[in-house]
Amino acid sequence: MTGKGDTVKTNNTVVFQSDFGLVDGAVSAMFGVANAISPQLHLHNLTHEIPQFDIWQASYRLIQTVEYWAPGTVFVSVVDPGVGTDRKSVAVLTESGHYIVTPDNGTLTHVAKAIGITRRHEIEEAENRLKDSQHSYTFHGRDVYAYTGARLAAGLIDLDGVGRALPAQETVVYPSTPARLENGIIEASVDILDIRYGSLWTNCPRELFAELGVGRGGYVSVTITHHGRTVYGNDLKFGQSFSDVNVGASIVYINSLLNVGLAINQGNFARAHDVGAGTEWRISFRKTTTQEIS
Repeated sequence: MTGKGDTVKTNNTVVFQSDFGLVDGAVSAMFGVANAISPQLHLHNLTHEIPQFDIWQASYRLIQTVEYWAPGTVFVSVVDPGVGTDRKSVAVLTESGHYIVTPDNGTLTHVAKAIGITRRHEIEEAENRLKDSQHSYTFHGRDVYAYTGARLAAGLIDLDGVGRALPAQETVVYPSTPARLENGIIEASVDILDIRYGSLWTNCPRELFAELGVGRGGYVSVTITHHGRTVYGNDLKFGQSFSDVNVGASIVYINSLLNVGLAINQGNFARAHDVGAGTEWRISFRKTTTQEIS
């Protein structure tokens, strides 16, 4: 498979993501490695507040962000509970012309499914590793990924210089069930939480939701289950923005990724109803005849 990314040059920009937090020097060390490769690199943060070891959330934050950066940008994503094991370290090129340097442990799930991956290369650590770091097995974010990502972004190597090519279609992805509409009911999953505000972001795209025929101000019957147990059920208003309902009221809306979301106006839906995210959190939508409640 080929895509426009095959001819995109890197652009001296590196965007970092990790579960390291900012309470110690780990992130700064990665920045230092990249800066030492080339002081001309533009170094940015996506986030370093991924919950520890949460590969699924790392995958989602990439799809939330990648396509808003210019083609040729290099992303370095390090959420790596298997550091030091035989999991592969890779650099990939997406259909959109972006590069991602990461452990191949499921971090690329959403990108692979939503954008597509054209090339995938295994990092050859004998060539692409920080000098004199070969006896360290627990900080590949600094020693392998930041180092390789910076060299790639600076144009010192290309993907062939990263290491041997691997089949793009064998990228490690988590299994998931796409949203579907059947007999007037949409079955979907709660993909992720909008962490700061507690909104639920589902994997139901706007186009599929539109097939229910619910207009702005209409109502939707919402049911949320976890491992088959119902944890929430109610009829909610479908609105354009949070202010379409009173403060403290819940709403169904289309989020910034053009998927269906649930929120409480100036509240926290996830906390209020003890709802989490992931493939085991299922949600259904059905058009109702509920009228506006005064």
